[in-house]
Amino acid sequence: MNRTRRSGSYISQSTLRLSPEGTYEAGRGILVPRALCLFGGKMAAPLEVIVSSDSGSQLWNCTVFDPLSGSSLLSFRGGNSAARSLTVLRGEFLLSAQLGKNFINVWEIQRKDQLQQKIVCPGVVTCLTASPDGYFLAAGVAEAIYLWEVCTGKLLSVLSRHYQDVTCLKFTDDSSHFVSAGKDNLALVWNLCSVVQMDLSHAPEPRHILSRHSLPITDLHCGLMGTQARIATASLDQTVKVWELSSGELLLSVLFDVEIMSVTFDPCEYFLFCGGSDGNIFQVSLCSQSLSREKSFQSEGEGNQVFKGHRNLVTCLSVSMDGTLLLSGSHDESVRLWDIQSKQSIRCLAHKGPVTNAVIMPAPANMFLPDSRPAIPLPRFSRHLQSAEGEAGDNGDVCVRPGLHAQDEEETHLQRAERLYSLMTAITDKAVFGEGENTKVRIAELEEEVQTLKKVNKDLYEFSTQLLTKPT
Repeated sequence: MNRTRRSGSYISQSTLRLSPEGTYEAGRGILVPRALCLFGGKMAAPLEVIVSSDSGSQLWNCTVFDPLSGSSLLSFRGGNSAARSLTVLRGEFLLSAQLGKNFINVWEIQRKDQLQQKIVCPGVVTCLTASPDGYFLAAGVAEAIYLWEVCTGKLLSVLSRHYQDVTCLKFTDDSSHFVSAGKDNLALVWNLCSVVQMDLSHAPEPRHILSRHSLPITDLHCGLMGTQARIATASLDQTVKVWELSSGELLLSVLFDVEIMSVTFDPCEYFLFCGGSDGNIFQVSLCSQSLSREKSFQSEGEGNQVFKGHRNLVTCLSVSMDGTLLLSGSHDESVRLWDIQSKQSIRCLAHKGPVTNAVIMPAPANMFLPDSRPAIPLPRFSRHLQSAEGEAGDNGDVCVRPGLHAQDEEETHLQRAERLYSLMTAITDKAVFGEGENTKVRIAELEEEVQTLKKVNKDLYEFSTQLLTKPT
């Protein structure tokens, strides 16, 4: 009988089942990490996988690799994916925009050979992303942003605040905001509540407009911590800029010698990784004591390093969950996996054309279970924006969306620090001075002491005046 080893004990393979959290659950509620599970002498599904696509393959659209062995695990067939358009929805569907076409390919994550549906869009899709909570799907079409509600397939909003094509779209990790960037040199921060408001007579406005770039933005990355996250934007103006999402303030601008095509943080945001048009990847330390708001990249600087190996522009960057591995995709038709500490390329995955997407991500629970099915089927997505009245009148359903003022304005780090300091001061005063009659007595004593100090100060002033004006 096949057995699975865990902490020195053996658990029958027949007693294992996959939990929703992505671990294997044995009898009596014992959780066994995937990395420790063996099936028939083979390693089970990895904790993380590499998902990549290129523009030249004729046999598959995107491929799933094991980052430890470099072996191909799955291949999804059907067309080619456009750049920055590969996304996973609810851990159950894989979506990508068809290169140069006006539709989005949708696969069930475990059915690699069969397209579930195609979402037709008004034009060629330039970028695509899904909210981490799985409720919304956003796509860039020319200079507009289309936002769908996943559970109903309804087109909720069309945002037209960019003046040229949208190149990047990213949600924050709490799905409360998303950021768009385009060839008009602008990055816009959108509050999701204001975008999906019921009143469609007023066009939503971005919460912040980040307008310090002088040439088109090529990539952006949202860090962790939700509304307190930091945003990194890369541009053809040879700079990478770091912003605070809550205030829209520019925190850092780094100037390079080449155009920057991709950017990402490590999970702890100790380092900023920037992919150049010359094939080099630049590592910028964000913990340097001498860090100023505007600086030029110096490879010999504290914590700054250069990864060398690609022969053409680096279009994709991604970091593993533990921050030890860096994944890069390039137009030299290769995806490389790097050890961040040693700066060495530990794996090179050859492709059939310029790499358009490459990401290292947690393995969805259903990816390697061919008999599983999505908990909720994906509806047909609407191509037309309808009014709230028209939607309700067509099918009689009720659509509940977050209100415009459902969330308070988030505090910046400085505002939060000041508020905490005020609370600490108030608690300290209360502990020192007490309450009730004791407080009144103490106030009277302090007022008397103030009057005494005023008198002493006045006497010192008069004495000093006399001393200075006394004739010699």
